[in-house]
Amino acid sequence: MAPRTLHVTVPDVDWVDRLADLTDVDLTVWDFSSPQPERHVDLAVRPYTVAAAGLDALDPARLGVIQSQALGFDGVAETLPAGITYCNAVGVHEESTAELAVALLLASQREVDRYAREAGQWNRRFTASLIDRRILLLGQGGIGGELVKRLDGFGAELVRVASRRREDDRGVVHGVDELPSLLPTVDVVVLAVPLTDDTTRLVDDAFLAALPDGAVVVNVSRGPVVDGDAVVREAGRIRFATDVTAPEPLPPEHPLWSTPGVLVSPHVGGMSSAMQPRIERVVRRQVARLLDGLGPDDVVLG
Repeated sequence: MAPRTLHVTVPDVDWVDRLADLTDVDLTVWDFSSPQPERHVDLAVRPYTVAAAGLDALDPARLGVIQSQALGFDGVAETLPAGITYCNAVGVHEESTAELAVALLLASQREVDRYAREAGQWNRRFTASLIDRRILLLGQGGIGGELVKRLDGFGAELVRVASRRREDDRGVVHGVDELPSLLPTVDVVVLAVPLTDDTTRLVDDAFLAALPDGAVVVNVSRGPVVDGDAVVREAGRIRFATDVTAPEPLPPEHPLWSTPGVLVSPHVGGMSSAMQPRIERVVRRQVARLLDGLGPDDVVLG
């Protein structure tokens, strides 16, 4: 029996060059913006883009598996045709996103953004640190787990919160229902939760009002988890640093750009030098599994 040839599409010619050593694989460039290939595609590597855009027009008779380069998959269930398997990029972005969350937190606490705006002025002042602070980490998934590792060394007390209360080898993980009693006791909140019906606009006026004066909120989950208008209303009393917004891109005239105490980065948590080699390893693993007759890893739909 002749060896099976796996038909794989990749977003650009650079991907073809990187995967050129693969055997029993036929590589074609398809970036999802042009018509779907006529022949059947076993594995399609999606560009690093908005998860759900353009999926509803796909023909499942000619497409087996989509490998996303993103970790999130907001809206995919509502648009992906039945019969197509969708895999997210587990292990690719978690560490880089946690790294950026810490960078945003430190920049906000030590007011690095203010120093940048005051370039040329020698304005010294005491700022907040992470030392001896109480940090509430909301979300215990992949990014949350990497944040625990990175926040451990800052001399802060870490309060972990997930959807339900439980205990593990580190101690208590509080449930989200305990937030009303926890929020007044913390100095920092870091958000690393998936976007669901329960987390949409979770951070609203009541959430922010429960925080003490001078608290900082860092969001590396999804923009709709936070009510941006509530942030603007509480600005000056609390500070806010975010890598995600609603909408995205954030329009130039949006008040978050100019609100004092607010620091915004343009959804770049996973966009580090670590991404490309990691997503390439994911794709190579998926190819090997499919050639071996196994199902793909990290299936979220299908």
